[in-house]
Amino acid sequence: MLPLSSPDAKRIDVRGLCKSFQLAGTAIEAVRDVSFSVRRGEFVALLGPSGSGKSTILNMIATLIKPSSGEILIDGRPVVAGKATPDVGYVFQRDTLFPWRTVADNIGYGLQLAGVPEAERKQRIATCVMQAGLAGFENAYPKTLSGGMRQRVALIRTLIMDPDILLLDEPFSALDYQTRLYLEGVLKDAVETYHKTVILVTHDIDEAVALSKRVVVLSGRPARVKTVHDIDLGAASPIAARGDTRFSGYFHALCAELDIQTEKTA
Repeated sequence: MLPLSSPDAKRIDVRGLCKSFQLAGTAIEAVRDVSFSVRRGEFVALLGPSGSGKSTILNMIATLIKPSSGEILIDGRPVVAGKATPDVGYVFQRDTLFPWRTVADNIGYGLQLAGVPEAERKQRIATCVMQAGLAGFENAYPKTLSGGMRQRVALIRTLIMDPDILLLDEPFSALDYQTRLYLEGVLKDAVETYHKTVILVTHDIDEAVALSKRVVVLSGRPARVKTVHDIDLGAASPIAARGDTRFSGYFHALCAELDIQTEKTA
């Protein structure tokens, strides 16, 4: 077994994962025998059609849902459903901000729970507010912010805790394209600067190619692993990645995997 300090070590190892739900007395199979791994410092996207079970897989990794069978290991240790795994941060599709707390107080909530002294907490919040382009909105409440700004606060609230592993459930799906590009850049900078290990759930092929190093393509429900694609663009930003001459090739290969028609037929 590789030491955990090795860049090739499996940080997250998903083995034979299955999940079924009961709906009106009928068993609904959501995930069937899914296996994949994520290396330390790697950015992996789970790509599949809507309703395919991507978020269910992520929620099992996050210990929010108990698998029907299979195993999930983080740093070689099995995770336990319902028990938080240290150094794992989760960004939901919806911003989930506390409406009664200001932007600064929302961002610093985790630091407050962790007992970080007030002076240090304020300094870290101020730095993150500047990096996220939220200067001037520190004392604003979520109801006064746009959807993009609220999602920016939610992302920074997770990043400020400096988790080693980031689990992202379509965090940009409800945003306009310009805001999405901006937040993708904020995320990629943080990931590459601090060598985070990331799993991103998305149904957006463009986003998967621009951000990730590997794309795990899932089938429709029940989710199964169809293929795994390596992405090698080497771009410094998501915008630069989209301008790479190889981007189109990756995009069309993933479209083919998902059986998406990209050209008109006679």
